[in-house]
Amino acid sequence: MTETGGDAAAIPARPSQSPWRRAWRILRRDKAAIGAFVVLVLIVAACLAAPIYANDLARTDPFRSTLSGSIVIDGQTRKIMEASTTGLGLGTTPIGPTWHWQYMLGADNQGRDVAARLLYGGRNSLLIATAATLICLVLAAAIGTIAGFFGGWVDMVLSRILEVLWAFPVYLLAISLSIVLLTTEFWIGPFRIGSGSLILPIVIIGIIYVPYIARPVRGRVLSLRHSEFVLAAKGLGIPRWRILLKDILPNVTTTLIVYIPIMMALNIVTESALSFLSIGVQPPDASWGTIIQDGQGLLYTRPMVALAPGIAIVLTVLALNVLGDSVRDAVDPRTKLR
Repeated sequence: MTETGGDAAAIPARPSQSPWRRAWRILRRDKAAIGAFVVLVLIVAACLAAPIYANDLARTDPFRSTLSGSIVIDGQTRKIMEASTTGLGLGTTPIGPTWHWQYMLGADNQGRDVAARLLYGGRNSLLIATAATLICLVLAAAIGTIAGFFGGWVDMVLSRILEVLWAFPVYLLAISLSIVLLTTEFWIGPFRIGSGSLILPIVIIGIIYVPYIARPVRGRVLSLRHSEFVLAAKGLGIPRWRILLKDILPNVTTTLIVYIPIMMALNIVTESALSFLSIGVQPPDASWGTIIQDGQGLLYTRPMVALAPGIAIVLTVLALNVLGDSVRDAVDPRTKLR
């Protein structure tokens, strides 16, 4: 009994979960993190309320062209597509911001309500960014953990695959995959994935960033594999799968949590760029990138069409970056010293 007790006392204890409580206390006192979180909540809530705004307040269909319609603002009837007042006065110009519920931010070149499209487009942009982040983190965690924990030829094969993906510029790889996948239809069992499905940009964006997360995860697992508590568990004869689940994965979780806000910000920008190039979200769906593309030809007459989604992207990405920095500092306070 004495020897057993001595051996048990010599085995290093596993890391406690107290760092999570410490990180939560730090975040609750971080005003920047609270402000960024509030901004994100407001943006998400506004986007989720898109059907309420379009149907009950604006009373418009943001996906239907309205080239010959009119609205009543302050008792005055105004056409949605007004006669052009620039140049020779030929053609029409979309109505500008009314700052009322109807066409609050004006109309685009097809007479569609920009404010309603902004909210609907935000739903798609946030959905794609969130789903792509989850796919990226799951794949990266699986690849990085397996490569770092088992080592040998497994590590060599997975590392070479990651290096091949790493060799391609992110946007070049995303554009190449989008051009190939968006021109065909896929059947997965009884399910059909059409060329305009939101699943395609989600999968494309989720894959291209896997090497950028898998490599840090692999490095973290390599350091954990040689840590004292893992070596002690191996010395006690604990199965490798149990060490992987009980000792390795919980410690890798902190690395993945830090990357969530950062990856969401990157994915929003990537999705917007692909949609702006017409190889992301496909009509009739909308996203912040497609709305910017719609407003490209109206920059001098109705700049709000392109400015509104651009401002939404900037606010969302800025809030995610601030929140990501705060989460990183809370989870690993040593980063402040570095």
